[in-house]
Amino acid sequence: MRTADVDVEVAMRVVFVHGACVRDGSWWWHRMTGLLLAHGVSSATPALPSCGEAGVPGGATGPGLPEDVGAVREVLLEGDEPTVVVANSYGGIVAAEAAAGVASVRHLLLVSSYLPEVGQCLADFGDGTPAPFLDVDPDAGTFGVRPELLVDTFLHDCDADVRAQAPDHLARQSVRVTGQPVGAAAWHDIPSTYLVCTRDRGTPVAKQRELARAAGRVVEVDAGHHPFLSRPEVVRDLLLDL
Repeated sequence: MRTADVDVEVAMRVVFVHGACVRDGSWWWHRMTGLLLAHGVSSATPALPSCGEAGVPGGATGPGLPEDVGAVREVLLEGDEPTVVVANSYGGIVAAEAAAGVASVRHLLLVSSYLPEVGQCLADFGDGTPAPFLDVDPDAGTFGVRPELLVDTFLHDCDADVRAQAPDHLARQSVRVTGQPVGAAAWHDIPSTYLVCTRDRGTPVAKQRELARAAGRVVEVDAGHHPFLSRPEVVRDLLLDL
């Protein structure tokens, strides 16, 4: 992978789609935006309604996957410049449907993410029981990351500033998203790259490699679940090479 030169500009836009149980997408991707802008690459981070980012709390009757798909698709359709969608974890479920049929989307970069077939849902990628780092409230119809396990599971390779700030950007998400199937699988028609994070403690490496078999290209990075926070230059260089 090459090291990007600061005087090289790339004609494209990046749309970031964050994972489950977090809010404030601009914070989760903040270490990428400046690095990309230095190359003339603009970026956008759609708010996901199921995470309470549309002003409507998540829950049994709150926004779910269709609303998340709609929010991302709306941003994708705002411009016609060549666009790369970067999806992390649950974001791959959203992007699979949101990017389908959008002519400007030329590549999908899936970071420790899911590649669902039409009709699959998030729950299909688990074993039927919540992961140990999740807290599910069936009465409220929400789930979230246990704050005490956030750093050790997802941010263990990040610096102190990120580890300190991240808990303020967690969210309770509508549990409905786990069982709602996608209506399209954009990665069948759009070129895709899967970024396997070999130090990820949230999504096991073996699971990532299994999922990555469906992608057009696979790249591995020595990082945890959020390489765009711990090793943003690596992710930038990969994006500029797509």
